[in-house]
Amino acid sequence: MTITDLAEASPGPADGPPPALATRGIGVRFAGTVALRDVSIEARSGQVLGLIGPNGAGKTTLFDAISGIRRPDAGTIEFEGEDVTGRSAVWRARAGLRRTFQRQQVFGRLTVEENLLCATEWHGGGGGILADLVASPTRRRLERRRRAQVAEVLESCGLTDVRHTLAGSLPIGTARMVELGRALAESPRILLLDEPTSGLGEAEVARLSAAIRRLNAARRCAVVLVEHDITFVMEHSDRVVVLQRGEVLAEGGTADIQANPQVREAYLG
Repeated sequence: MTITDLAEASPGPADGPPPALATRGIGVRFAGTVALRDVSIEARSGQVLGLIGPNGAGKTTLFDAISGIRRPDAGTIEFEGEDVTGRSAVWRARAGLRRTFQRQQVFGRLTVEENLLCATEWHGGGGGILADLVASPTRRRLERRRRAQVAEVLESCGLTDVRHTLAGSLPIGTARMVELGRALAESPRILLLDEPTSGLGEAEVARLSAAIRRLNAARRCAVVLVEHDITFVMEHSDRVVVLQRGEVLAEGGTADIQANPQVREAYLG
């Protein structure tokens, strides 16, 4: 399914159970230091959940727990109602939970196009090595479909002109768009964005905004947004969770969060 297919899909209920993503009482410790304590959040398909807080509040640690990079010391992670706490990061990614990183992580020795294709190739093409050797029609058809899907994502992310450029030679803003494109290449069901505007130029921020809105309109993906640009968070989020010292300080709509005196004192003021 392409981004266009997603955007044209019929909307479904945004508030029906279960949520696309839920954390229940997540706790994480580092050598006795509490990084997260009893953190519970929910993100629903067709909505953007903003996650804000000062440096060291535990935002990226929570992303690591959700994506399977770090096993929490307490609590559970639920993916569309299923407990996936014991599932690997690879399993979660293949099931549709995709993320970007605070420090962009691209395959520097691959081209931009190859970086995006990597996100789709775990399916295989059927027929194994023999199908490759004889260039079977099925394999060729699947390859054309993948490349067409990736070409659309390249266009939407403004990467078509650099599709054959090695990702390791790109400036930071463009590399971030490559990472975003890789996350979008296979129609994610949950998308975790960690500081996505960092290093982006004005045009790139506009493309990022458009990508988030397309996902929101399709109502098939839940987006969790960690971002220090509060204006960007408030413009794109349906709800916002505020973390402070590893705990949930407040949660609510954007207007409620902006008016919350505890939040203003701790972070927004």
